[in-house]
Amino acid sequence: MEERIQKLMAQAGLGSRRECEKLIEKGRVTVNGRTATLGEKADPATDTIVVNGRPIKPLQSESIYIALHKPKGVLSSLDDEMEEGRTTVRDLIPLPGHFYPVGRLDKQSTGLILMTNDGDLAHKLTHPRYGHEKTYKVVVEGRITHEALEKWRAGMYLDGRKTIPAHITVVRQDVNFTHLEIIMREGRKRQIRRLANMLGFPVTQLVREKIGPLTLGSLKLGDWRHLTDKEVTALKAVVAAAKPKRPYRKPGSPPANRPAKKPGSSQPTQRPPGDSRKKGGRPADKSGSKNKR
Repeated sequence: MEERIQKLMAQAGLGSRRECEKLIEKGRVTVNGRTATLGEKADPATDTIVVNGRPIKPLQSESIYIALHKPKGVLSSLDDEMEEGRTTVRDLIPLPGHFYPVGRLDKQSTGLILMTNDGDLAHKLTHPRYGHEKTYKVVVEGRITHEALEKWRAGMYLDGRKTIPAHITVVRQDVNFTHLEIIMREGRKRQIRRLANMLGFPVTQLVREKIGPLTLGSLKLGDWRHLTDKEVTALKAVVAAAKPKRPYRKPGSPPANRPAKKPGSSQPTQRPPGDSRKKGGRPADKSGSKNKR
């Protein structure tokens, strides 16, 4: 049975679907000796899919789900791209096989990361269009103001796009710091830290407590554990129930269904449905008679 190549790659443990899409876009994937294209389908039973010069292995027979408490200073990636010998989340799990992180955290943050070889579940938990909640405990400098909180809650512009509204609760305040609980449905790079800096209240501590129904609980820094059957069932139920939001698009790409524009023109080539206006701008006379002045 044919499936999209990025899905087959993810199921084979080569990364999340988004990571596999990047490999296809870079021309590092072939199907039957021909360079694959994004969106192409293949049948693993009859087609030969090669990634970085190696045929992909058969689907892993067992899906594995691991909760990890990432310490500060550890990279949320599978390897150190700078090749500086830095510790990664994969280094903390002494098990064979290919696992990749769900819900990355920046180097200075700590908290819950899900590690799995289930590419389909990882894709649906991390892709912005599914909008799964993640909960953070955050400490910022100073006593954050009501005005700043309202801006943050409503959504702010980051890299030219407005952030999705967030649920933010003040847990407590003292003279120098404010403790917050933040629940978000997206996770752009260093989003919480960047927004806090924009508002003038830099983050001093950030811990992720939850990914969907999965909680950090009493797991100690640097420790990991297998998810229970009940936790796996809950994660899969949340993923199955989620309905994709509006199609996700990268910054700069045109929205779906927007009429194309003529070169050098600010007007769309097509008019909205139901617009009976003629070229000259005068509405058409549906009765068939000529317009009288």
